[in-house]
Amino acid sequence: MNIDFGSELEAFRQEVADFLDTAPTPQIREAGLKTTSVFAPFETTMAWHRILHARGWSAPAWPREYGGTGWSVEQRYIFSEEYSKRRLPPLLPNGLQMVGPLLMQLGMPEQKARYLPGILSGDDYWTQGYSEPNSGSDLASLSCAAVADGDDYVINGQKIWTTLAYKANRMFMLVRTSKEGRKQQGITFLLLERTDFPGMTIRPITGLDGTQELCEVFFDNVRVPKSGRVGEENDGWNVSKALLKFERGGSASSPSMYAKLAMIRAAAAATPSPHGGTLADDPVMQRDLGELEAEIAAFAAFEKLIISRYPSVANDPATPSINKISSSELAQRVSVLMTKVAGLQALPLQVDARKVGSATAPLGNDFELIAMPYYLNSRATTIYAGSNEIQRDLIARALFTR
Repeated sequence: MNIDFGSELEAFRQEVADFLDTAPTPQIREAGLKTTSVFAPFETTMAWHRILHARGWSAPAWPREYGGTGWSVEQRYIFSEEYSKRRLPPLLPNGLQMVGPLLMQLGMPEQKARYLPGILSGDDYWTQGYSEPNSGSDLASLSCAAVADGDDYVINGQKIWTTLAYKANRMFMLVRTSKEGRKQQGITFLLLERTDFPGMTIRPITGLDGTQELCEVFFDNVRVPKSGRVGEENDGWNVSKALLKFERGGSASSPSMYAKLAMIRAAAAATPSPHGGTLADDPVMQRDLGELEAEIAAFAAFEKLIISRYPSVANDPATPSINKISSSELAQRVSVLMTKVAGLQALPLQVDARKVGSATAPLGNDFELIAMPYYLNSRATTIYAGSNEIQRDLIARALFTR
């Protein structure tokens, strides 16, 4: 593995740093500081997406032929490092990191032409219609049905945990098109070019942190065009597995973890210890910080193997699952240490203070404002994109088939 940040890349790093120091508005910077989930504050982040698109930088990992940067592995990692240092809001992943790369790989030419430009520009937001009330980790048991009728499918059923569906104008989803054979064999992957079809109802769900990030979606004889199907009918399980490879490891997350570690260190240095001095002076806290830094460094090394397409990693079917387990469990360990440092000051529920542009001052500092919401949101990391229990089973299968 060789990711070499040589001197010839310093000019690129400086270009990135200069832009990221000047282009974001105060609202965009505030959104980054108040991000407590994979999904940053919607309106402000989409505005930032459009600014990056104007620069040509909204999709660092996309190939140039689809409007991406065409950057090298080293350039993409540098961009991620500089981006994370400034705690800017991450762009919403559903389009850029999930359905967009899927369409490049499996979409029809007309689907690419119709949908990729809106993902790239930030004009479209895609929500993900996968989980159902009785089909979460066992996604293959889904029952939301689509019946073929001429040039359309007629959909009936329900989806849940549908992130920011009430903000979305498009949806990609899995539906049941057959009950024959194994349950995985009767699933179809659909693109919905709108979220206001007659008979479609979206209801936001208030989470433990007081925000409405998740939604439930109901379908009552909703007619959608068959032209939105990706892959063949009843082959949606294989399509979804292709998408999951992007969802489980499509971008570098270790720079963001290093940024959070720096934030925790700064907060510990500013927090008095009951034993005298600050929390940063406490031997137990020093041990915890050191262990966390070592774990992040180990994960960063593994992540560089992935993004550099190192053969033994890139060709291993277990890699996406290993990456998903490592990144999600490490994110949870980061969140635990955040709450340890914030202490009781993290407990008040401050929904209004976390809104971008809010006139409500937080109780305590900015770190204490986001510590508990981030902890609560990170509980989901080991569930979404396939639970970690399922990932361990996939890794075991990959080992036994070698």
